[in-house]
Amino acid sequence: MVSPSPGPRQTSPTLADGFAEIERTAEHAVDDLARMVAVDTTFPPGAGYEAFAELMDSTVAALGLECQPVDVPEHLWRVTGGPAYGRRANLTARRRSGKPVLGLYFHVDTVPAAPGWTTNPFQLTRDGDRLIGLGAADMKGTIAAVLLALRAADAIGLPLGYDPMLLLCTDEEGGLYPGVRYVAEQGLLEGHILNFNGTAAPRIWAGCFGLFTLLLRVHGKTVHASAAGTAGSGANAIEAALPILNALTALKPKIAARTSALPAPPGATSPLAAQLDISAAHGGQCGGQIPSLFEVLVCRRYAPEEDFLAARAEIEDAIAAAAPGADVDVVLTGHLMPTSDPTGPHWPRWQEALSAGFGYAPDDFAKWGATSCSDFGWVQQTGMQEILLTGVGRPDNRVHAPGEFTTRADIVALAKSVLAYLSAEFRSDLSPETPAAR
Repeated sequence: MVSPSPGPRQTSPTLADGFAEIERTAEHAVDDLARMVAVDTTFPPGAGYEAFAELMDSTVAALGLECQPVDVPEHLWRVTGGPAYGRRANLTARRRSGKPVLGLYFHVDTVPAAPGWTTNPFQLTRDGDRLIGLGAADMKGTIAAVLLALRAADAIGLPLGYDPMLLLCTDEEGGLYPGVRYVAEQGLLEGHILNFNGTAAPRIWAGCFGLFTLLLRVHGKTVHASAAGTAGSGANAIEAALPILNALTALKPKIAARTSALPAPPGATSPLAAQLDISAAHGGQCGGQIPSLFEVLVCRRYAPEEDFLAARAEIEDAIAAAAPGADVDVVLTGHLMPTSDPTGPHWPRWQEALSAGFGYAPDDFAKWGATSCSDFGWVQQTGMQEILLTGVGRPDNRVHAPGEFTTRADIVALAKSVLAYLSAEFRSDLSPETPAAR
């Protein structure tokens, strides 16, 4: 009797197999991104978070991730009379197999769609390799990339070195209490964090500035416009605000002269500097009525070397000096603390993973900070100092502007970087969790 010949020898899946699976299934990531862009999560107001959390819950179900909703209590984020409303629905989704945990952080909010869009900002539009839509680069495209990586790993059975934990969080673009701050303060973060609120660049993150916003409410008294000059009649809130606006404008160059020791991006011709901006102004309703309320939104970016309370007091003192008789309320509507140097022992391996996905060479990498801000200053206050940074944003992606886009190629490259970092086989000698790297 002739024994049957053995079948082909089964080999373990490799990272190269995972990269091939990512290439093969990349259109699924485009479909995911289209569904995410279609959910309006603009802040303000932040009314679409619940719908987005429901979409993500159903999307990650097939990946075998355990989902946990985490709502920020209303008394923490609500500003009386402010523009924000809607449930602050955060979602964590994690796998539990006993491996070290890798947090994968995303903010789910976008800025409002600015005037000038020529396509529907809430409908993903393709233009060659470009994927155009509000939040495509900042930062829903990164969620699509991570889902692409996780599906590829599951499809081929690639052994992972970390249990992934998705952190889908609210109110990074503004607000008093970003979702990841609350998640961190509840002790729900584990392991170390990969923050996707960055760029598709060979960057070593050095930290960033803080930011706070103040809503100035200048009060007047409404009367018929024809009676405005009558003694004891109405007070024009807009006119009462003019000295305040002039004082803030005069304060701008004084603040801008304050520079930081944070390294500036490559090619920058000047150091990173503090900023004061008048970001919005609203008041009045019609020509026949004296306005009783004028609202001004002031945005202040402050360096890590500055003190928040002193920076806020400087603005309030300027307002009081400019309009001592005016009826003005000053309300803190948003605050992100500066992020201190977040590098740590996991960075060398993440740098190798970035290079594997995007094709960077070691000499391409440089360390720099930014005046743009992060909600991870609050996370660092809870004791987690190391944060890795990445993303799909590029200087020409029109982030926060009409026509924002990412590319299919960048989503694929980021998915490969994430899969490499998660993979048990990839540069285990650089992993702080393995004995060989200790």
